[in-house]
Amino acid sequence: QVQVVESGGGLVQAGESLRLSCTVSGLTFADYTMGWFRQAPGKEREGVSCISRSGGLLYNYYADSVKGRFTISRDNAKNTLYLQMNSLKPEDTAMYYCAAARSRYYAGDLCRSASNGGYWGQGTQVTVSS
Repeated sequence: QVQVVESGGGLVQAGESLRLSCTVSGLTFADYTMGWFRQAPGKEREGVSCISRSGGLLYNYYADSVKGRFTISRDNAKNTLYLQMNSLKPEDTAMYYCAAARSRYYAGDLCRSASNGGYWGQGTQVTVSS
């Protein structure tokens, strides 16, 4: 049974930082493109950042709204995905979800459509106050 568990969310002020973690069990983590999505009330789930199976920088994807502020990484030995979020803004407020791709997608393909996520966590809330 696949389990995806996010942690690290919280309430912060604008300009502060948070680090999200996602631990996965029940699958061979290193075989999966992984990603972070977010969903704000009344909005569609959007891809924030996705990372290739190897974690190499070349094929990682970032939404334009987070480029230069967020950094995705993974530790395949620990079956864990991370999202370092710096210079947080009120518009970053959302539920953040971790997802494993349901097929051998590139990072950009995973992030461009939530339907390409095969395994999902329950989410962790990030709230940024102004």
